[in-house]
Amino acid sequence: MMANILILIGIITMSLTFWVVSMTASSYYDNLRPVSPWRWMFSVIVPLIITSHALKNKSLDYSGAIGALLVGIILTVANFSFFSALLTFFVSSSKLTKWKAEAKKRLDAEYQEGGQRNWLQVFCNGGIPTEIALLYMIENGPGEIAINFSKQYTASWMCLSLLGALACSSGDTWASEVGSVASKRQPRLITTWEKVPIGTNGGVTFVGLVASILGGTVVGLAYLLTQFMFVEDLGLSPPQWPIVLYGAVAGFLGSILDSYLGATMQYSGFDEDSGMVINHITPNAKHISGKPILDNNAVNLFSTILIALLLPGITWPMWPRKLTI
Repeated sequence: MMANILILIGIITMSLTFWVVSMTASSYYDNLRPVSPWRWMFSVIVPLIITSHALKNKSLDYSGAIGALLVGIILTVANFSFFSALLTFFVSSSKLTKWKAEAKKRLDAEYQEGGQRNWLQVFCNGGIPTEIALLYMIENGPGEIAINFSKQYTASWMCLSLLGALACSSGDTWASEVGSVASKRQPRLITTWEKVPIGTNGGVTFVGLVASILGGTVVGLAYLLTQFMFVEDLGLSPPQWPIVLYGAVAGFLGSILDSYLGATMQYSGFDEDSGMVINHITPNAKHISGKPILDNNAVNLFSTILIALLLPGITWPMWPRKLTI
C-alpha cells in the first residue's frame, strides 16, 4: 500500500515538473503550447499501467518495459491518436504472438515464451514513431489535429508518417504470427515464388498478406476513432476516413517490404538437427535464401523507416481537400 502511494506521489510530482518545464518553454517560444498537468499525468500513468501489465504477462522483459514506457509517454503527450494507434498495435501483436504458441514453438527455433520483447525490439518498432512524435511537438505542439495538408502540411505529413510506421509494424507482425500457423499452404519466397519451409524469411502466404492488411487497418481505425473523440474542428476539415485505408495500405506494403528485405538480406537455412528454419549459419544448415547482412530487428527498422519516409509523400497528392466556397 505504501509503495503504491509513493509511486502515485512520484507520478504527480513528475507531471507537475513537466508542466512547469512546458510552461517555461512556451514563454520563450511562442509556437509551443504548454501541456496541462492532467495531460502529463495521463501520459505517465496510463503507459506505466500498460507496461507493468505487459511485464507481468511476459510480453516485455525489463529492458523492453523501460523502452516501451518511454515510447508510450512521448507518443501520448504528443497526440492521443498516436497513443491509441500504438496501443492497438502493441495489444493486438502481443495477443497474436501468444496465439497458438505451442505450434509456433515447433516451427520457430527462436520463439520466446510469451513473445517477450526486449529494448532492441521496442526500439526497432517504436524508435521511428518516437522521433516523429518529438518532431511533431516541436512543429505543432502537443495536441490532436485533423489531417489537413492545405492548412497544416508539415504536421499532417508527420501524422501520416507516424501512422504509417506503426501500421507497417502491425501489418508485418500480423502477417508473421497469423500466416505461420493459420495458412494451409506452404509459403512462397517473395523473390522467386518458390515454395519454402514455414519460418523462412521472405516467405509469404495469402493468409499472411490478408492479415497484414487487417493489422494495418485496425491501427488506422484506432487513430480515426480517436480523431472523432478529440479533434474539435473535424467538421471543418477534409474527410478523415482515408486514415483507415492508409493504415491498410501501410500494413500491406510494410509486410511486402519486410518480406523482400528478409528474402534478400537476411539469412535463412534449414537446420537438419532440429528440423527448423534458423537465421544463422551453422555446419548442418542448408541454405534456403538471403545473405547474412541484416537480422530481424534491422529488417523491421528499415521497413518502418522506408514506409514512414515514402508513403506520406505518395499519399498527399491524393488526400481529400476541403472545398472552399
